[in-house]
Amino acid sequence: MAKRTRRAGSAGARGIRLGYKLSSEEQGPRELVRLARLAEDAGFSFALISDHYHPWIDRQGQSPFVWSVLGGIAQATRRLRVGTGVTCPTIRIHPAIIAQAAATTAAMMPGRFFLGVGTGENPNEHILGQHWPPPDVRMEMLEEAVAVMRLLWQGGTREHRGRHPANKLDPLTRRMP
Repeated sequence: MAKRTRRAGSAGARGIRLGYKLSSEEQGPRELVRLARLAEDAGFSFALISDHYHPWIDRQGQSPFVWSVLGGIAQATRRLRVGTGVTCPTIRIHPAIIAQAAATTAAMMPGRFFLGVGTGENPNEHILGQHWPPPDVRMEMLEEAVAVMRLLWQGGTREHRGRHPANKLDPLTRRMP
């Protein structure tokens, strides 16, 4: 009987799936796209790509715009599921912009894109000079931002006036991609 071999990301006996980390801090955009293709070829089930404005340390030296890189990955792969690990839709980028970027990426990767969100960290999220809120306020902002994104993904004209001005949404949006 021939010996079976598992591909890198295949589910094992306990349903464990292996993913590949695309570190935006350590690689340029073209290399991230190439690595995603290699991860797909190796059989990984999914990949996570970081969304940081700054590299963690100067030696890393990279920090490409994640949404452009995801467009390249969409064109270079066919099966690999890819998600942000993670995006902060509150301070640096408004949740309406993240909703549009995620909807566009999902349209380019049907059934293969997932959006991971978090409250962010100081070095990457307050680059425009805003006050850096404490963790409990950032969690409230994130919950509200997720509500805004879900509202926009419903389509139609939407408006939101929540507790946090950073999540304000005027009735301008008509359709998401």
